[in-house]
Amino acid sequence: MMEGKRIAVVIPAFRVAGQIGEVIGIIPTEVDAIFVVDDASPDDLAERIKATPDRRLTLLRHDENRGVGSATVTGMAAAIQEGFDIVVKCDGDGQMNPQDIPYLVRPLLDEVADHVKGTRFHHFRELESMPKWRFLGNVGLTFLTKLSSGYWNVLDPVNGFLATRRETLQRLPLSHLAKRYFFEIDLLIRLNIIEARVAEVPFPARYGDEPSSLSPWRTLVTFPVQLAAGLARRIFWRYVFHDVSPVAVFGITGFAFCLFGLLFGSYHWAKNSALGVVTPVGTVMLAVLPLILGFQLILQAVGLDIQNTPKPGSKKKDAQGGVSETTARPESAGTLEGRPANPHADGG
Repeated sequence: MMEGKRIAVVIPAFRVAGQIGEVIGIIPTEVDAIFVVDDASPDDLAERIKATPDRRLTLLRHDENRGVGSATVTGMAAAIQEGFDIVVKCDGDGQMNPQDIPYLVRPLLDEVADHVKGTRFHHFRELESMPKWRFLGNVGLTFLTKLSSGYWNVLDPVNGFLATRRETLQRLPLSHLAKRYFFEIDLLIRLNIIEARVAEVPFPARYGDEPSSLSPWRTLVTFPVQLAAGLARRIFWRYVFHDVSPVAVFGITGFAFCLFGLLFGSYHWAKNSALGVVTPVGTVMLAVLPLILGFQLILQAVGLDIQNTPKPGSKKKDAQGGVSETTARPESAGTLEGRPANPHADGG
C-alpha cells in the first residue's frame, strides 16, 4: 500500500518472454498485486511467468490474440473486481521502469488527478536514444492526439505507462475501448468525455534492440480514421449531448463552411478547366469566403477547447499554496539496470 491505497499493476504481455522476468522482478514493494495478461503469446511466456517466485503475481491468459488494449482491459477488470484503489499499466518489454511506479501514482495519492501518464519528452538527453523514425512519428501523432482527445496539456499522450483511480475506470465503458494499439488514445478520448483530470510525470524511456510491434505503416493508415471518429465522438458527447457549447457550434459550422467551399470550388475549377474558360471572380469568391470563414470558426472552436481542457485540480496544496501538476522523481531512477529484486519473491 501507499498511504492506505491498494495498488495493482497490469502488464499486457505478448512476445516478451525474454524481458518479463526482469520487469516483474523489480516491481516495488508498494505494489500489492501484479496481473500479467498473456495475450496468447506464442513463446514460453506463460511458463516463465509461472516460474516467477512472486506471491503477488496472477496470470491471466487469452485463448487467442486480442491486442494490447484488450489485454489491458482484462487486467483492469480483474483489478477493479478485487477492489484495488489504483491500477497501473506497464508494458512487459522493459522500456518502462517499474520502480518509477511510486512517482507515477503520486498525483493520484495527492488527489490532484484522476489519471496519470508518464512522459518521455521532458528528458531531452534520453530522447537522443529514441529511434529517429519513432521520434518523428510520435511528434506528429502527439499533435493529432491532442486534437482528438482534447488534452492539450498532455505532452506525450501515446505513452503506455499510466495509472488510474478505480472510481474513474468504473465510469468508463471498458469493454468498448479500442482492442489494439489505439487503446491509450481511445482511453484519453473517453476520459475527456467524463472530464477526468489528467496529469503527467516525466520519466526517461529505454530503447534497446527489441523491435517495435507497432507498424508505422499500419498506424499511418488506421490511426487517422480512428482519430477522426474519436474527435467526433468526443465533440458530440461533451459539447452537444451533455451541454450545447460554442465549441460544437463553431466547430460544426466551420467544418460545413470549409466543406462547402472546397467542394464548390473544386467542382467549378474542374468544370471550367474542361471547357477551357476562365472561372468568374464571383464564383471564386463564393468558394474562398466560406473557406476563410470556416477556418476562422474552427480556430475559435480549438481555442475554446483548449480552455476547457480538464486540468489537475487540488485537494492538497504545496507550501506556496499552488497546485503541482507533475511530480518530480530522482534522475537515478531512469533505467532497469542495477535495481534490487523485490522482497515479495520467495527467499527475498
